[in-house]
Amino acid sequence: MNSLQFRGTVTFPEYQLTFDLMLPGAGVTAFFGESGVGKSTLLRAIAGLERPADGLIRINNEVWQDDSKGLFLPTYRRPLGFVFQDTRLFEHLTVTENLAFGKKRIKQQGNRISLDGVVELLGIGHLLDRMPETLSGGERQRVAIARALATEPDILMMDEPLAALDQKRRQEILPYLHRLNTGLQIPILYVSHSLEEVASLSDHLVLLERGYVAASGTTPEMLTRLDLPLAHYDSAAASVAGKIVEIDADFQLCTFQFDGGQIYLPAGNYQLGQSLRLRVQARDVSLSIEKPGQTSILNVIEAVVVAMSDSGDGQVMVELDAKGTRLLSRITRKSVSVLGLEPGKAVFAQVKGIAVVG
Repeated sequence: MNSLQFRGTVTFPEYQLTFDLMLPGAGVTAFFGESGVGKSTLLRAIAGLERPADGLIRINNEVWQDDSKGLFLPTYRRPLGFVFQDTRLFEHLTVTENLAFGKKRIKQQGNRISLDGVVELLGIGHLLDRMPETLSGGERQRVAIARALATEPDILMMDEPLAALDQKRRQEILPYLHRLNTGLQIPILYVSHSLEEVASLSDHLVLLERGYVAASGTTPEMLTRLDLPLAHYDSAAASVAGKIVEIDADFQLCTFQFDGGQIYLPAGNYQLGQSLRLRVQARDVSLSIEKPGQTSILNVIEAVVVAMSDSGDGQVMVELDAKGTRLLSRITRKSVSVLGLEPGKAVFAQVKGIAVVG
């Protein structure tokens, strides 16, 4: 099975980053943490822009650095695509010419990534004759991603690609990033300090504290672990994967099916059979020990209490297991007492469909 292996230490005057990771060789892995913890440094070390001591950098079956054997490939010899926060497009070239520049970097022509397919995937076909100065922030970033992929890399690295965009532009580009995850056959490393982004996009999550890796695991697992800070953010949420199995035109609702049950959502632009990853926020999940009867909340999910954590402000975060799918619920300490909640207790989780984020 393909995998990524990264080990080493990067030392700066102000701090030191040490890492030792074994990650999936496919899908999106997010490096998450507050500003200054070493996320971008880790990405730069993998790319060869920083040289870690005692380093080992392996991308599936290709070794880019192995200090035990005196091996170090410079960045220009590493088949990678790198997307920065600032797009770094060539302003004097059209979009087509920017993509052609990326294509020139290929040492040996291959067929793993079709540039025409990337153009379609990122929805930039109508932009090919435009100059960069005429593009919106979201359009520029999509072109930058396409140019990185034009080199037919073995891995795509993205360093805070949405940080410079406003909320509207972020929402514009997110669906295209989802397409990359499903449409490409190469691993993607994604750096962000936005929990919403990594919850929506990533399959695997690496949590960094200042100078070291605090934890690593699948994104659904990491988001709901009560021993990690991610489950205690104001925006704490579970990541739930499933697909749209029914659309009710009369009530403008669609049915999202996942391993633990189903959730009714406002129909919006969802398509029948569409695979989704939803963020179910802890603050929008209420609990009952009896199955609710007449209620406006349509989404009632059977679950079992796994663990609880008292935040000290009268609120408790409850970790739930819904037939293998982890959920979170933030409720009051009094509710915990009234319901007699404890690990192993069966409950019914009520989720407001209108509050679920796709």
